Amino acid sequence: MSIREAVLDDGRAVVVKHGHAPGATAAEAAGLRWLAAADAVPVPSIHRADDSQLVLDRVPAGRPTTAAAERFGRGLARLHAAGAPAFGAPPPDGPADAWIGLAPMANVPGEDWASWYAAHRVLPYVRLAVDAGTFGAAEAAVFERACSRLPPSAEPPSRLHGDLWTGNVLWDGERAWLIDPAAHGGHRETDLAMLHLFGCPHLDRVLAAYQEVAPLTDGWAERIPLHQLFPLLVHTVLFGRSYAGQALAAARSLR
Repeated sequence: MSIREAVLDDGRAVVVKHGHAPGATAAEAAGLRWLAAADAVPVPSIHRADDSQLVLDRVPAGRPTTAAAERFGRGLARLHAAGAPAFGAPPPDGPADAWIGLAPMANVPGEDWASWYAAHRVLPYVRLAVDAGTFGAAEAAVFERACSRLPPSAEPPSRLHGDLWTGNVLWDGERAWLIDPAAHGGHRETDLAMLHLFGCPHLDRVLAAYQEVAPLTDGWAERIPLHQLFPLLVHTVLFGRSYAGQALAAARSLR
């Protein structure tokens, strides 16, 4: 996906994105609208969205502060609480065949989190990595065993950003903004696990504020590796063996 900055006739600074595949920008726009509808964490306004181009307001640059981090944590809790029709549900008007970064991501609804997560957020990327020669058969079996050990969850489907690494959280000095979603219905701990995996400024303050609004269930910290399987496998598919070791370690932590 190519990205450039531009200035509208009225002087507003915007970001112009061209999709890497047909429909990618329209899918991103659907995700942004769905996140915005929760009125919880700000997202850039959309000026234009079609199958090939997306034009968004540019978020002004600033420093992440503790106050902004706490505001983000409370907002993220409200975003998740806005919910989704099912695990794997796409945003309204969003495609079932979507993307996370440059990797394919299938939005296939399911009612049981563990079986849905295994079938649509773990094993498809293992198969892609095997097909590319990144994983061998014995390594693929590690992930298959891990999927058989996924714990059940009583959590309802949350409205996820879906690709919540630190590069997709922008700070303007007062607030955090969300960009580049791979939005879908999922387990809220998956978004939080991505923040842990790739770092987030003042993460301890973000989590404390989150828990004030929506306390996490017991044992959530021990479940971080299983929720990191998804982003680690996506990165393995996109970048090869550099992430394979982390993905295998996360899978082996499920006993």
